[in-house]
Amino acid sequence: MKAQEAKTGTQIGEGQKTGEGKRARSRIKSKSYAEMFEEVKSKGEGAFIPFVVAGDPNFETSIQIVKKLVEGGADALEIGFTFSDPVADGPTVQSADIRAFKAGMTTKKGFEFVKKLRKFTNIPVGLLVYYNLIYKMGIEEFYKNAAESGVNGVLAADLPPEEAGDAVVAAKKYGVDPIFLAAQTTSNDRLKQIVDMCSGFLYVVSVMGVTGARSEVKTSTVELIERMRGHTDTPLCVGFGISKPEHVAEVIKAGSDGAIVGSALIRVIEENLNDLAFMKEKIKDSCSKLKEATRR
Repeated sequence: MKAQEAKTGTQIGEGQKTGEGKRARSRIKSKSYAEMFEEVKSKGEGAFIPFVVAGDPNFETSIQIVKKLVEGGADALEIGFTFSDPVADGPTVQSADIRAFKAGMTTKKGFEFVKKLRKFTNIPVGLLVYYNLIYKMGIEEFYKNAAESGVNGVLAADLPPEEAGDAVVAAKKYGVDPIFLAAQTTSNDRLKQIVDMCSGFLYVVSVMGVTGARSEVKTSTVELIERMRGHTDTPLCVGFGISKPEHVAEVIKAGSDGAIVGSALIRVIEENLNDLAFMKEKIKDSCSKLKEATRR
């Protein structure tokens, strides 16, 4: 199926940098990914990027959670927009999607969410979405809204590079970095195609399967980082299965520029829905420990 066609799954919600893109970005004073990676590198650190779903467990609490992530030392943010069929995600993130959906989140409200974040942080904000959200809104309209909201990059988890041409053109038009996934199964030839389209950072998938906390970082992940590094100077950030400070330290030591943690943080939300004050402080503490592990 071509990217121009809608993918299966029910939409939840409503559904080259040109002068236009630069004007959209200029309204929001934010660091670029390049600036952020250079800054952490100068400190002898890797980047820590937490992932949460916008609107989990509700809009206002989710904003407060992100504030705690920023206070805890997050170098950038990865924000998920709720979708009915998150095929790349495990049960923890799926549950977060359901909570956000029940709280009334939509794609348009997701952009309002990012605008709210821009009132208290200038660190890079990336979106992790599914392509039907982009297609439903309209490719041009989606990336225009992303830029005007203060989004730095967009990763559509189910959009292969072979079908991503229109999205990449729109992303670059509005000054948004198109971010792609690369995994152990990615051949060197396909990796070359991906890195030619990708900017901001390359999302390195550390495990086979869906998102979710794992007990250890496998040797194959270290080997994957080394292989990716041999094909691109684009910053590498490792996610999927990264859940503990020791995991973060290991992938940074192996040569990754950053680490992305989602399910372990979302689990804190899930386990403390009846004690929001404790939840937010636990989120901040967890983020601080994960960030500390990036310091070489």
